Amino acid sequence: MTGDTGLLSENLIWLAMAVMAFCLSYLFPQFIQKDERMKLIRQKGIFFSFFAFLFYSILLTTLLHTNLIQLTGSETISILTSLMICTVFISWVVLSKIY
Repeated sequence: MTGDTGLLSENLIWLAMAVMAFCLSYLFPQFIQKDERMKLIRQKGIFFSFFAFLFYSILLTTLLHTNLIQLTGSETISILTSLMICTVFISWVVLSKIY
């Protein structure tokens, strides 16, 4: 992994999938019930993730336009995808603790 950022961005997707698997394994007993509480958790999680995606997009666009970071298009999409996967599923876990 010395000097190759493409390999790092590919590994971020695997990390995001691992986070998703752990979150879903934690939430499975609650999601199998399909009650109003779980519908509320899913809705609010997606709602919060939308605003997180806007924040991630604005931050990444600003960093790219000011040349603070140099990324290719596929690396940028990979980073955004992994951030969104992690945000959605971690927000579901946090919201399941709250509700």
